[in-house]
Amino acid sequence: MTDFDTVLNRHGTGSSKWSRYPDNVLPMWVADMDFPAAPEIIAALNERLQHPVLGYGIARTELRDQIVADMAEKYGWAITREDIVFLPGVEPGFNMALKAMLAPGDSVTVQTPMYRPILNAPGHWGLVRQDAALMPSSSGWVMDEASFGEKLALSKALLFCNPHNPTGKVFTQAELEHIASLCQSRDALIISDEIHCDLLLDGRQHIPIATTSADAADRTITLMAASKTYNIAGLKTAFAIIQNPDIRERFAASRLGMVDSVNILGLEATLAAFRSAGAWKTDLLAYLQSNRDFLMGELANRFPGIRCIAPEGTFLAWLDCSDLKLAPNAQSFFLDHGKVAFSAGSEFGTAYDQYVRLNFGCPRAILEEGLHRMATALSHV
Repeated sequence: MTDFDTVLNRHGTGSSKWSRYPDNVLPMWVADMDFPAAPEIIAALNERLQHPVLGYGIARTELRDQIVADMAEKYGWAITREDIVFLPGVEPGFNMALKAMLAPGDSVTVQTPMYRPILNAPGHWGLVRQDAALMPSSSGWVMDEASFGEKLALSKALLFCNPHNPTGKVFTQAELEHIASLCQSRDALIISDEIHCDLLLDGRQHIPIATTSADAADRTITLMAASKTYNIAGLKTAFAIIQNPDIRERFAASRLGMVDSVNILGLEATLAAFRSAGAWKTDLLAYLQSNRDFLMGELANRFPGIRCIAPEGTFLAWLDCSDLKLAPNAQSFFLDHGKVAFSAGSEFGTAYDQYVRLNFGCPRAILEEGLHRMATALSHV
């Protein structure tokens, strides 16, 4: 088994996560795990660095073929090399898609609460954002069907996120087929952020929305990366899968001098991740699931005023602190009184300032310390 328990000192490494706050604050905010990358990835990078030239990179045929094989093996999804467009990140990808395919004044539907870069993206291009809230229920996070249908009817596109950030919801086959059918009936483009697709818990299997029908495949821009699963986000490598050649051509043309070539080391790391690091990923998922279960037990036993629907995927937990009425908001309260930094709920929508997003992609000792600091903060209530 891989050792995920060792706590590594990330101060002084140029880490965004560990540089944002003073050293006495425990950072549990950005979606960046505190685990070393898989040994297979480190070995591949070391091997590539034996060649001293680090010029502009291009995806080698081996990487394209590996992604094609992965999509077939994992999802039964038949794509071609030509369907893949490499990018320096998923965020540039959904912004490129909005710019390429919509016009100022058009509407785009998002499901709140939502990852802030997705919330902000429509505004970059003069688009109108239509918010359709996911709702908590005894069976998990669910769509408000009436609201979703109403918002989608006004929209030219759905900016989708599955697994969902920040709730950790994993959409079912039936839900995905329903969403794709609604998009077909309204002739809406689907821009699907599936960056957490390999981070599913409890034995769940990811289903790309593009695989639900031939029509869905023809209207979907799917965005994926190895970055979240294998903790290599700093290497800035992602890819889009676009099976419709006309959409793919318009998408690629929307780089407009802003979206450059992909990091040459990131391409090597992505190939090594998909080709060789499967056993590491299996161990990671078991550790994350154990952390998730530990967190849910601690919340139930020690923090009855905090509600959380157990995430079905990702390494992120969406904590509802509304019953505690923390001032001025939940994130500031825990930061000020407990010296623990979560992502502020308000970043995911204006209605969520009493929520925080907690990153449990860390050694158990860090998670335990974070919970201890939460308890310390709440002793002030």
